[in-house]
Amino acid sequence: MGQTETARVAVLWRGDHEVRKSATPANNRFYRIFEELTAIGIEAQPAVYSDEMVDEVREQLLNVDGVLVWVDPIHDGQTRVVLDAMLREVASRGPWVSAHPDVILKMGVKEVLHRTRHLGWGADTHLYRSRSAFQSEFPSRLESAGPRVLKQNRGNGGQGVWRVEQISPTGSDTVLVRVLHARRGSVPEETTLHDFMARCEAYITPDGCIVDQPFQSRLPDGMIRCYMGADKVVGFGHQLIKALIPPPPEGPDSDAAQPGPRIMHPASAEPFRALRAKMQLE
Repeated sequence: MGQTETARVAVLWRGDHEVRKSATPANNRFYRIFEELTAIGIEAQPAVYSDEMVDEVREQLLNVDGVLVWVDPIHDGQTRVVLDAMLREVASRGPWVSAHPDVILKMGVKEVLHRTRHLGWGADTHLYRSRSAFQSEFPSRLESAGPRVLKQNRGNGGQGVWRVEQISPTGSDTVLVRVLHARRGSVPEETTLHDFMARCEAYITPDGCIVDQPFQSRLPDGMIRCYMGADKVVGFGHQLIKALIPPPPEGPDSDAAQPGPRIMHPASAEPFRALRAKMQLE
């Protein structure tokens, strides 16, 4: 790109043919991103994607300087397998892709909880890469360590995240468990450990695994997100979440069962001083 040329960036999200045909910088939920890019002199263009349009979108991306990608790992049963292969190809031919699929596999998956378990935020975290390891290790760990949380490696919106607790006495011929999916609207269910584990084995794929952590009883206190700029904390977000917490008597769709707003705090917020130090020094 020459010094006088305008940089071109495609903003990519999932949609169908009609959405792609009608998309403009102003008629979608990313309109503020388009506005900010335009304000600094970047030509931003919509790049609505579906697997059926992969060739058309590839051609578009090869004619821009960069790509900003907003596509969940799982959406209505669709994965990013086809998309990620195309993005790798595009990146190898010049355009800058954010986030690159290989970066996501290092930083944006649940496996990072296992790789960083030795740090200050770590816990009793285990990883199952094979069905045999899952079958041989998880039952005894659940029995001895108490309620656990299982997480598939890639997911969003609570998909593939389960709270599991054993409810049958130790030594029972059939082990019964109570499980709760993290997806909004879920309710606890009781099943056998065998049947539940069979359900979870679908998460163990050549590129997938299951992360196993203890259930945190302080979960009702909320979740804290720590936002980083390189190696510095730039802010915090505190939200009272309801995932993995049994719904109130009013039901899973009631107002009382919905998560609270995310309250943002500056990096200097005193309640998070210890967390800030851990994030910046460890």
